Amino acid sequence: MDNNKPSQPDNEEEMKDSLTEERETEQETTILPEMQEEENQQHSSEAQPQVVKGKKSVVWMAISGVLAAALIVVLVYPPFGGGRESVASVNGTNISKDELYNELVSLGGESTLNSMITMKLIDQEATKANVSVTEQDVNAEIETLKTQYGGEEGLNSALSQSGMTMDSLKKNTEVQVKIRKILEPQTTVKDEDISAYYEANKATFATPEQVRASHILVKTKEEADDIKKQLDEGADFATLAKEKSTDTGSAANGGDLGFFGEGEMVEAFEKAAFSMKNDEISDPIKSDYGYHIIKRTDYKEATNPTEEDKKEDIRNILVEQQVGELSTNWMSELRSKATIVNTLDPADESSDAPAASTGDTESSAKE
Repeated sequence: MDNNKPSQPDNEEEMKDSLTEERETEQETTILPEMQEEENQQHSSEAQPQVVKGKKSVVWMAISGVLAAALIVVLVYPPFGGGRESVASVNGTNISKDELYNELVSLGGESTLNSMITMKLIDQEATKANVSVTEQDVNAEIETLKTQYGGEEGLNSALSQSGMTMDSLKKNTEVQVKIRKILEPQTTVKDEDISAYYEANKATFATPEQVRASHILVKTKEEADDIKKQLDEGADFATLAKEKSTDTGSAANGGDLGFFGEGEMVEAFEKAAFSMKNDEISDPIKSDYGYHIIKRTDYKEATNPTEEDKKEDIRNILVEQQVGELSTNWMSELRSKATIVNTLDPADESSDAPAASTGDTESSAKE
């Protein structure tokens, strides 16, 4: 915990329990990546801006399914032939490549190999369907995720919390887009489906009036007055926020709190921010957390989009839903029809496996 954080008001627990707004993320996926909601209490208490009225639960990225098996194992040597070459030694005792290979396989080689088999099947089907995924396709999906997470910083934070990197997200996204392109021709979305979805989810499409603001939070009125004087004389707001603000959750970003609507911030802070003009800097505002100097930086009017406005977005959502429903059976069918030899899975060596038409050395493996 940051020892420089100001003391919290007596009703902090009550405030924390009155959680209100959740940033909702609707991302229907095929197999990867799956969006999973998770609350991290310790992180929230450390990083939460000291002005937010209720704590926002955070939606984190998670990898799921066989396609998303973490590739923690590198198959460094084939299980055929010798691998006695030393890869390390300890006090003169060698560790051979075979020993390393066997250890890696025991730690996760079977799941990794199954993931690779699945990927190979998907790639073969993409070739048959003349489907390719471009860098632009992947980047478009990443931009959508950034929007859903409130910007690049929000997405990066979610990736960090889930143990993913941007590179791994892009690889997973490429697989997702590839599957969607293969199966999308099998989907059917009618205008009446779009209308029904819009009516059922109309409230989620509307957005309230919002402002964006930065703040500098200090303990005393004297400190706040001194900072306001420096700002009036031309000091940079973001620089002072990083140097002076006791709200460590926003100070690192120059005091930026992002966009927020009514009911999300403590009353005194919110009332001031909504009454200001863009680029205006307030006098010190007192709240239970201390004294705030606020700079309003942007404004968004409330929106209430029509069905026509959201038609293509809804169509994409419904296509994603149908692709997700189709993908499980599609993948099972691919595996059941494929000739797979998996030497790491004894089941694939079973004597009752059907003979393969491609030769005596191959067998049709069952999952």
